[in-house]
Amino acid sequence: MLNPETQIVSTAGQSIDIVREIQHKRFANDSLRPHAARLAILKKFKETVKRYESELIQALKEDLGRSAFESYAADVGLVIDEISYAEKNLRKWMKPRRVPTPLALMPAKSFEVMSPLGQTLIIGPWNYPIQLLLIPLVGALAAGNTVVVKPSELAAACESVLSKILNEAFDDDVVSTFTGGVDVSTLLLSKPWDHIFFTGSTPVGRIVAKAAAATLSPVTLELGGKSPVFVTPDADLQLTARRLVYGKFFNTGQTCVSPDYALVHESHRAKFVDLVKKVVEDFYGQNPKESEDFGRIINQRNLTRLLDLIDADKVALGGDHSAEDRYLAPTILDDVSWDDKVMEEEIFGPILPIIYYKNLPDAIKAVKKRDHPLACYIFSENRGEQSYLLNTLSFGGGCVNDTLVHVSSHHLPFGGVGPSGQGNYHGKNSFDTFSHRKGMMRNPSWLDLPVRYPPYASWKFKLIKLLIGR
Repeated sequence: MLNPETQIVSTAGQSIDIVREIQHKRFANDSLRPHAARLAILKKFKETVKRYESELIQALKEDLGRSAFESYAADVGLVIDEISYAEKNLRKWMKPRRVPTPLALMPAKSFEVMSPLGQTLIIGPWNYPIQLLLIPLVGALAAGNTVVVKPSELAAACESVLSKILNEAFDDDVVSTFTGGVDVSTLLLSKPWDHIFFTGSTPVGRIVAKAAAATLSPVTLELGGKSPVFVTPDADLQLTARRLVYGKFFNTGQTCVSPDYALVHESHRAKFVDLVKKVVEDFYGQNPKESEDFGRIINQRNLTRLLDLIDADKVALGGDHSAEDRYLAPTILDDVSWDDKVMEEEIFGPILPIIYYKNLPDAIKAVKKRDHPLACYIFSENRGEQSYLLNTLSFGGGCVNDTLVHVSSHHLPFGGVGPSGQGNYHGKNSFDTFSHRKGMMRNPSWLDLPVRYPPYASWKFKLIKLLIGR
């Protein structure tokens, strides 16, 4: 265990207690509340990210073997786009919102006021180390908070560039960056925060939630789970194969909303795997190891874990690997059963198990026996099947006839259910997550009805029943 007295310092050389003190003073002086102040912070943030764009892309190449296209589309570009969206809509988000007032409380006026929470903590993961740290940061800053951020040490090259960006874009009393391993996260979580935002695995999410409970710190947990893909009898198989392969092997399968396994109707048994194998070759060539568009596993430990999930007797494609290169080929496991090891935990890598089913209700029942997934993908041209799945199964979010792309919309909330997460963000949802919604009522002084005051005569009781007991 970490000694609580151990001094952990930020990349600017400040200890956590000093940072918390100077951020508390900055928040208390209300200088972050005006629209102009928040807008200026966001503008400088975007300019700094843009200036380091090439370094971020190179760092993602070093850590995850990513192509420039994937790095920009799924990390750097999304951050820039999120800041731009916040800049454009911030004034509207900050504006008090009128809401109806019950008849019994007339002539009062009711409204909601969005207030910043205060001192917040954001802990990012390694799989999308840029956007999954910086997009929550956009929401926290837009809402007028101070922030301590902790990038993942496992994506070391990205951690280094992120530290430079954040130290250049912000003063320590607004955003401060702490780097390091589990000891740093442990110390940060031992402090009370006005909000903690964590992205990572479900087991670590439980640790974060427990630590937050000890200080009564509110939390948003963006976790994971085994996200299913349903391929129904009415699916367009060519389209399904392309979009499934795209979603599964994007970032080498190291995506929290990656299609974890495919539930394929048995009528497609003879041709589905062949279609998927052809698409893999179309995308990555006969030797994916040589493809510039196929990445690498983050580290040896995760590669070893993934190899342990592969049943050699069920490999229809792939399985080959290189420990030296952290490489695992796109791998398809055919005719998998629910009892196979690969179905016990979230895969988080380039392994696609295929399970065949006879009827949709039974397939849904099987999924329901497990934790609520973070995502669900439905491939079907039948609107009835689409509606049945959407209304029957509980999951965080997803797509019909596609994979992954729902997470890139500013207008959709992104978050899980139960073990796959708590809370949501993206666009205005991020602003809301890092704000307190004050319920306010403004009552005029020119009217003061006596019905509310003692003594409570019988006519008052009858009147109040008429007004609020209808």
